[in-house]
Amino acid sequence: MFKGHCFPKAIILQAVYFKLRFSLSYRDVEELLSIRGVKVDNATIQRWVFKFTPLVEQQFNERKKAVGKRWRMDVTYIKVKGQWQYLYRAVDKQGNTVDFLLTKRRQRISAHKLLIKAIQNNGKQNL
Repeated sequence: MFKGHCFPKAIILQAVYFKLRFSLSYRDVEELLSIRGVKVDNATIQRWVFKFTPLVEQQFNERKKAVGKRWRMDVTYIKVKGQWQYLYRAVDKQGNTVDFLLTKRRQRISAHKLLIKAIQNNGKQNL
């Protein structure tokens, strides 16, 4: 997967991690890498993010802790970065988060999609 790239796997994954984890712009990630002595263009970082995000997500889902068979969903209104948002969460009996969704408005359709996604993901983990 990483063959044919000019940079090592560790640098590529670090750039993708910065972009996904901290919601930085591609130019910010470029600047962070240049501070560490890695000269890479922001367009290259964008291509890496598009290419390797599914791989990172797949690895994360494989390593995610299995959740219990019984769980519940709830919704709450919280402040995130100074703005009020709705937090939908699916939580198992031990308190492990199955899935979550943040929205600006209370949306029944989004909550329903979260429920379907949580049921599907929970079924895959229990196989």
